[in-house]
Amino acid sequence: MADQERLIADIMGAQQQLQHLFAYDRSDPLFTSQLTMSQLKILFLLHRSGATSGRELAGLLGVSLATLSGMVDRLVAQNLATRAEDPHDRRVRRISLSPAGHELISRIITAGAERQRKLLTRLTGEELHTVRDAMAALVRVAMEDSAAAPPDLCRRPPGRSDEI
Repeated sequence: MADQERLIADIMGAQQQLQHLFAYDRSDPLFTSQLTMSQLKILFLLHRSGATSGRELAGLLGVSLATLSGMVDRLVAQNLATRAEDPHDRRVRRISLSPAGHELISRIITAGAERQRKLLTRLTGEELHTVRDAMAALVRVAMEDSAAAPPDLCRRPPGRSDEI
């Protein structure tokens, strides 16, 4: 068991080194954004939940409806979110990501992917097979553990392409 613990520690250490190296990439859209942490939380919640009522969103954030309204006003002014009348209840306003909001969140989520791709192109075929198999194993156990995984990720298992 000590060998397994040492391997896990080595893997965690390597992952932490990669995270630190990637964190210094200031081209990441998170660093170029002028959004507050609360505004980013709203955008991520809208990305995950889709169109949400103000009351639901305020509850998820643990803020008052009045506080949320001001934050959403600023996101709407920046063209990152939209407000629309709920088709089933005209008293309710649903808040959604705008196309620009979707693009920003997508860029934040995938930040570093191009850098990672460049690193992967420098590996040998054998190393790529090893990384692919390791990633597939991690995705498999993560999906087993996570009932909160987005449905679209759970439906498509990691691809095993023999083209590598």
